[in-house]
Amino acid sequence: MHVDDRRELEELDLRLRVLLPETYQEWETLEPTPMRSAGLKYGADGKVAWDQIWGSFCDLAMAGGPPHKGRLLEPGSKDAIDADPVRYEEVVDEICRGVTLASELPAQASDTPGWVSVDCYSETMASWLLRAIVMENVAARSHGRELRLPAAPHFRLEKEIKNVITVIAKTTHYWMGHMSRAQKSAIADLFAKMSASSPLIEPAYDDGLARRSFSGGGWRDIPCVTVNAAVWMMRAMVANNVLSRREETTLFVPNNPVSDPNGVIVARTVMSVHRLAAMRGLS
Repeated sequence: MHVDDRRELEELDLRLRVLLPETYQEWETLEPTPMRSAGLKYGADGKVAWDQIWGSFCDLAMAGGPPHKGRLLEPGSKDAIDADPVRYEEVVDEICRGVTLASELPAQASDTPGWVSVDCYSETMASWLLRAIVMENVAARSHGRELRLPAAPHFRLEKEIKNVITVIAKTTHYWMGHMSRAQKSAIADLFAKMSASSPLIEPAYDDGLARRSFSGGGWRDIPCVTVNAAVWMMRAMVANNVLSRREETTLFVPNNPVSDPNGVIVARTVMSVHRLAAMRGLS
């Protein structure tokens, strides 16, 4: 292996050690095996007791665990929301109630249709949660300390609503319970370093419509030879400031004509990551 290639791999491993909770320092050995889904529990008021459901969580998808969703859970379109505003308001209210109970973070309806707004303790926390949640195959956005999670009129209590609340409960559990103050500071430094070289590339949405803003869609799919290859490349993309996720052996990378015209940054990063994966014997 050429000395420059070795340095790239070492830098990548260093970034992943910064991003992952200490419990995942041996992330290469993880298998993406899902746990049995927790059932709903109800309080005396007849509402779901979102703070009493989980005793433990699956490994983070960021670390190589199974993504919470097999397919991406996306926000509702403006047309769908306008067609059923009462149900949409019910969904948003329940997601916000569940998010606050499960994560102790304030949540409220977003000004942008299709999203709920969650107040994080810091910009670094919101940025880390964004990356971790997208890798769980749930759409997310962040700006400053605000994290946005998807909502739509068709979301069901035991399915999509639970999915959204589960991923925020899971990721905040790891952020709050498994990350030291020193590591969070190191993550803030890493985000600043990556942003100085290239902006975070994420899928494009039209803020007025809460749907993908161009005909090509928000994600591009890249087939990989194995699940392990897809997991490794997904993590490597995120460690290079490009949001990424996977569905089985397919890697998904963002399509954004504003922050990445013609997909130049994403294409360059994919080629670099693929080359490093080949050196690791993964592609």
